[in-house]
Amino acid sequence: MNTPFVSASPMQNHLLAALPPDIYEQWLPELEHVEMPLGMVLYESGTTLEHMYFPTTAIVSMLYVMANGESAEVAIIGNEGFVGITIFMGGGSTPSRALVQNAGFGYRVPAAFSREQFEDCKPVMHLFLSFTQALIAQVTQTGACNKHHTLDQQLCRWLLLTLDRYQGMELHMTKQMIANMLGVSGEVMRSGALRLQNEGLLRYQDGNITVLDRAGVERHACECYALVKREYERLLPQ
Repeated sequence: MNTPFVSASPMQNHLLAALPPDIYEQWLPELEHVEMPLGMVLYESGTTLEHMYFPTTAIVSMLYVMANGESAEVAIIGNEGFVGITIFMGGGSTPSRALVQNAGFGYRVPAAFSREQFEDCKPVMHLFLSFTQALIAQVTQTGACNKHHTLDQQLCRWLLLTLDRYQGMELHMTKQMIANMLGVSGEVMRSGALRLQNEGLLRYQDGNITVLDRAGVERHACECYALVKREYERLLPQ
């Protein structure tokens, strides 16, 4: 990880940066800087959340877990938002798993504090609900994409959404992790990545994916990426 502790700031998260100054001052004592290594599980399916996480340089995958243990990604969260909407939505627990897909850092606050802020502070409520609406749009579009579009298009969508939340063009993930995100076998994912590599869009080697032609990846992707991106830009502070 390239982000040193000394350079860390809650302002690296767009929602925290959008808080009015007086409210931000109330949040500062509650914000705990945390390392988020690759593969870290922030919470498991069915558990009660104890913290709300605000990634700064890390990226978190929301995975829906099936009864047989298999999973598929339904959303990606980076420094545009937070992990833990069930804390204030009233559900208490969630059927999804929150897994760090790209290592980095973030901040967390106790669940009780974030819930109180949501209930008592209108600017916080507005930011939380706007992010929740954008997240629902991503989850909905992901479901439609997985049903109606090819694996190559899904992989391009996933790459673009990840790169939007990432510093750089090279992703360090194992083949199986990427396959789990897309809900396919490792061999199927590898075949899709190699097809895109043969078209000069990316380089795939030893589980690392380097995007060589982002514009080409965008042309190859289905409309789902653009729709999700447009909703985030419409609803959230940039």
